[in-house]
Amino acid sequence: MAVAFLLYVIAEIAAIWAVGSAVGVLGTLGLLLAGAFLGSWLARREGGKAMRAFMSAARAGQPAEKELTDGMLVALGGVLILVPGFVSDVLGLLLMLPPSRAVARRWWLRRMEKRAVRFANQRRGPVMVVDSEVVPPGEPRRDQPTVIEGRVIEG
Repeated sequence: MAVAFLLYVIAEIAAIWAVGSAVGVLGTLGLLLAGAFLGSWLARREGGKAMRAFMSAARAGQPAEKELTDGMLVALGGVLILVPGFVSDVLGLLLMLPPSRAVARRWWLRRMEKRAVRFANQRRGPVMVVDSEVVPPGEPRRDQPTVIEGRVIEG
Protein backbone atom coordinates (compact mmCIF):
# COMPACT_ATOMS: atom_id res chain seq x y z
CA MET A 1 0.00 0.00 0.00
CA ALA A 2 2.84 2.36 0.79
CA VAL A 3 4.38 1.71 -2.63
CA ALA A 4 1.06 2.50 -4.35
CA PHE A 5 0.76 5.76 -2.42
CA LEU A 6 4.34 6.68 -3.31
CA LEU A 7 3.69 5.97 -7.00
CA TYR A 8 0.52 8.08 -6.82
CA VAL A 9 2.43 11.04 -5.32
CA ILE A 10 5.13 10.73 -7.98
CA ALA A 11 2.47 10.62 -10.73
CA GLU A 12 0.74 13.72 -9.30
CA ILE A 13 4.02 15.66 -9.10
CA ALA A 14 4.94 14.64 -12.65
CA ALA A 15 1.51 15.67 -13.96
CA ILE A 16 1.62 19.04 -12.20
CA TRP A 17 5.18 19.60 -13.44
CA ALA A 18 4.20 18.76 -17.03
CA VAL A 19 1.13 21.02 -16.99
CA GLY A 20 3.10 23.77 -15.27
CA SER A 21 5.77 23.58 -17.94
CA ALA A 22 3.16 23.83 -20.69
CA VAL A 23 0.86 26.58 -19.35
CA GLY A 24 2.80 28.25 -16.54
CA VAL A 25 2.20 28.56 -12.81
CA LEU A 26 -0.94 30.71 -12.96
CA GLY A 27 -2.47 28.52 -15.66
CA THR A 28 -1.77 25.41 -13.57
CA LEU A 29 -3.36 26.95 -10.49
CA GLY A 30 -6.33 28.06 -12.58
CA LEU A 31 -6.78 24.57 -13.99
CA LEU A 32 -6.59 23.03 -10.51
CA LEU A 33 -9.21 25.47 -9.17
CA ALA A 34 -11.46 25.03 -12.21
CA GLY A 35 -11.24 21.26 -11.79
CA ALA A 36 -12.22 21.54 -8.13
CA PHE A 37 -15.23 23.78 -8.91
CA LEU A 38 -16.36 21.70 -11.86
CA GLY A 39 -15.90 18.51 -9.86
CA SER A 40 -17.86 19.75 -6.86
CA TRP A 41 -20.73 20.83 -9.14
CA LEU A 42 -20.68 17.47 -10.92
CA ALA A 43 -20.50 15.59 -7.61
CA ARG A 44 -23.54 17.45 -6.33
CA ARG A 45 -25.51 16.78 -9.51
CA GLU A 46 -24.59 13.08 -9.82
CA GLY A 47 -24.93 12.52 -6.08
CA GLY A 48 -28.46 13.92 -6.20
CA LYS A 49 -29.32 11.61 -9.09
CA ALA A 50 -27.92 8.61 -7.22
CA MET A 51 -29.87 9.56 -4.09
CA ARG A 52 -33.14 9.94 -6.00
CA ALA A 53 -32.58 6.58 -7.72
CA PHE A 54 -31.86 4.95 -4.35
CA MET A 55 -35.00 6.42 -2.78
CA SER A 56 -37.08 5.32 -5.77
CA ALA A 57 -35.78 1.75 -5.55
CA ALA A 58 -36.30 1.67 -1.78
CA ARG A 59 -39.90 2.90 -2.09
CA ALA A 60 -40.57 0.24 -4.74
CA GLY A 61 -39.15 -2.44 -2.46
CA GLN A 62 -36.49 -3.42 -5.00
CA PRO A 63 -32.87 -4.27 -4.22
CA ALA A 64 -30.82 -1.10 -4.44
CA GLU A 65 -27.24 -2.36 -4.67
CA LYS A 66 -26.75 -0.59 -8.02
CA GLU A 67 -27.97 2.75 -6.68
CA LEU A 68 -26.07 2.39 -3.42
CA THR A 69 -22.86 1.54 -5.24
CA ASP A 70 -23.37 4.49 -7.59
CA GLY A 71 -23.72 6.80 -4.59
CA MET A 72 -20.53 5.41 -3.07
CA LEU A 73 -18.61 5.83 -6.33
CA VAL A 74 -19.89 9.40 -6.78
CA ALA A 75 -18.78 10.24 -3.24
CA LEU A 76 -15.35 8.72 -3.90
CA GLY A 77 -15.13 10.67 -7.16
CA GLY A 78 -16.00 13.88 -5.32
CA VAL A 79 -13.27 13.29 -2.76
CA LEU A 80 -10.75 12.54 -5.51
CA ILE A 81 -11.66 15.73 -7.36
CA LEU A 82 -11.24 17.84 -4.24
CA VAL A 83 -7.75 16.39 -3.63
CA PRO A 84 -5.29 18.71 -5.38
CA GLY A 85 -3.72 17.20 -8.47
CA PHE A 86 -4.51 16.25 -12.04
CA VAL A 87 -4.32 12.47 -11.70
CA SER A 88 -6.87 12.46 -8.87
CA ASP A 89 -9.06 14.89 -10.86
CA VAL A 90 -9.11 12.57 -13.86
CA LEU A 91 -9.89 9.52 -11.70
CA GLY A 92 -12.61 11.44 -9.88
CA LEU A 93 -14.10 12.65 -13.15
CA LEU A 94 -14.17 9.09 -14.48
CA LEU A 95 -16.11 8.01 -11.39
CA MET A 96 -18.57 10.86 -11.91
CA LEU A 97 -19.44 10.10 -15.52
CA PRO A 98 -22.19 7.45 -15.83
CA PRO A 99 -20.57 5.22 -18.53
CA SER A 100 -17.25 4.81 -16.73
CA ARG A 101 -19.04 4.61 -13.37
CA ALA A 102 -21.05 1.64 -14.72
CA VAL A 103 -17.77 -0.16 -15.49
CA ALA A 104 -16.43 0.64 -12.01
CA ARG A 105 -19.73 -0.50 -10.44
CA ARG A 106 -19.64 -3.88 -12.20
CA TRP A 107 -16.02 -4.38 -11.16
CA TRP A 108 -16.78 -3.37 -7.55
CA LEU A 109 -19.88 -5.58 -7.21
CA ARG A 110 -18.05 -8.59 -8.70
CA ARG A 111 -15.16 -8.03 -6.30
CA MET A 112 -17.46 -7.71 -3.28
CA GLU A 113 -19.40 -10.82 -4.28
CA LYS A 114 -16.18 -12.86 -4.40
CA ARG A 115 -15.04 -11.45 -1.07
CA ALA A 116 -18.41 -12.18 0.54
CA VAL A 117 -18.32 -15.83 -0.58
CA ARG A 118 -14.73 -16.18 0.61
CA PHE A 119 -15.55 -14.56 3.97
CA ALA A 120 -18.62 -16.76 4.45
CA ASN A 121 -16.60 -19.87 3.68
CA GLN A 122 -13.92 -18.87 6.18
CA ARG A 123 -16.47 -18.33 8.92
CA ARG A 124 -18.58 -21.47 8.53
CA GLY A 125 -16.73 -23.71 6.11
CA PRO A 126 -17.78 -24.65 2.59
CA VAL A 127 -21.38 -23.97 1.65
CA MET A 128 -23.46 -27.01 0.80
CA VAL A 129 -26.69 -26.76 -1.17
CA VAL A 130 -28.85 -29.86 -1.42
CA ASP A 131 -31.46 -29.95 -4.14
CA SER A 132 -34.29 -32.20 -2.96
CA GLU A 133 -38.05 -32.53 -2.72
CA VAL A 134 -40.52 -32.50 0.15
CA VAL A 135 -42.11 -35.87 0.93
CA PRO A 136 -45.39 -35.95 2.86
CA PRO A 137 -45.10 -37.33 6.37
CA GLY A 138 -46.18 -40.88 6.85
CA GLU A 139 -45.07 -44.23 8.02
CA PRO A 140 -41.37 -44.67 7.19
CA ARG A 141 -40.80 -47.61 4.92
CA ARG A 142 -38.41 -50.10 6.41
CA ASP A 143 -37.64 -51.87 3.14
CA GLN A 144 -35.91 -48.84 1.54
CA PRO A 145 -33.06 -46.78 2.99
CA THR A 146 -33.45 -43.01 3.21
CA VAL A 147 -31.87 -41.47 0.12
CA ILE A 148 -31.50 -37.81 -0.61
CA GLU A 149 -30.78 -37.24 -4.27
CA GLY A 150 -29.20 -34.03 -5.36
CA ARG A 151 -25.93 -32.34 -6.02
CA VAL A 152 -23.47 -30.69 -3.71
CA ILE A 153 -22.34 -27.20 -4.61
CA GLU A 154 -19.34 -25.78 -2.83
CA GLY A 155 -18.63 -22.17 -3.33
